Amino acid sequence: MITEAQVLDALRTVQDPDLHQDIVRLGFVKDVQIKDGSVKFQVQLTTPACPVKDILKAQCEEAVIALAGVEKVEVEMTAQVRSRATEQEDLVPEVKQIIAIASGKGGVGKSTVSANLAVALAQSGARVGLLDADVYGPSIPLMLGCQDEHPFTRGKKIVPIERHGIRIMSIGFLLEEGQAVMWRGPMVAGTVKQLLADVDWGDLDYLLVDLPPGTGDAPMSLAQLVPLTGVVIVSTPQTVAGNIAGKAAKLFTRMNTPLMGVIENMASFIAPDTGKEYRLFSGMPGSQLAAELKVPFLGSIPLDPEVGLAGDRGLPSVLSAPDSAQAKAFMAISKDLAAQASVLALARRESESQTPTFSPA
Repeated sequence: MITEAQVLDALRTVQDPDLHQDIVRLGFVKDVQIKDGSVKFQVQLTTPACPVKDILKAQCEEAVIALAGVEKVEVEMTAQVRSRATEQEDLVPEVKQIIAIASGKGGVGKSTVSANLAVALAQSGARVGLLDADVYGPSIPLMLGCQDEHPFTRGKKIVPIERHGIRIMSIGFLLEEGQAVMWRGPMVAGTVKQLLADVDWGDLDYLLVDLPPGTGDAPMSLAQLVPLTGVVIVSTPQTVAGNIAGKAAKLFTRMNTPLMGVIENMASFIAPDTGKEYRLFSGMPGSQLAAELKVPFLGSIPLDPEVGLAGDRGLPSVLSAPDSAQAKAFMAISKDLAAQASVLALARRESESQTPTFSPA
């Protein structure tokens, strides 16, 4: 007779390469069922965007089928995103992970990256929201094709606009066309708080926050208002962009916000007629910036005019050109980003479990 203990022992040989522990210790294995020579069980991952999901499934099948008496193995891959640290009066308690997308300077394509990553995560099966916190230059509504939409209220909450499988909120929805925002610090901080607390985000796996460039009031307010999973730095392969991005990273570090990694945008350009690759910028590459910050390098996105054109049309390139190099890059980076969120969630859980508790004498 095959026992559950034997199945679990076999599965201890399967390790999550990002979390560096076996899937049994991580609590991924659920609902083991054994009938005659057939074994069936679930593997509950920490994200539907797991980059090694298929590899883990194959390893599970191989480990269990090798047991004497096992004739058939059925593995169901599921996912449940782990929650970030929350506070007693959290502004968005139903949002499991909040990831800020930041840059040191404007013009590096941070909003384009935010929009494409949000759609890519949603395509993996995750519940995703995108908050456009760039109060001075909100561009997410245009990039996602909903610039003419106006959110309505339900009860005391604003209902976000839904497009391409994600929930979207931006100050751009609330402004008249062409209206300039002339706000000082307290108004910016108050607006960021309202876009979090007064919006009915619902139960989300990931809320991406597209921040304005620099180290001003919006980034600082966000880091102070809610416990963030972490922040991603977007830069271009230019020394100036890299240096300024490094300063933005240091701001979040000083505010105890984890750095999740660096994304290099506008990397090499591949000529469509010859296939020859050109690096138009010769400054600090994203990999070097990541090494200096001692954080993961999440990947490069090639420079392609189609990326900007797709955003102008309101259809991100992961949807308009899913087989293109840039779309594949966005998809790969979204999976690595989700993996980093899982790593941070596990580290927090282990840290909390090791914290000693004291009872009064």
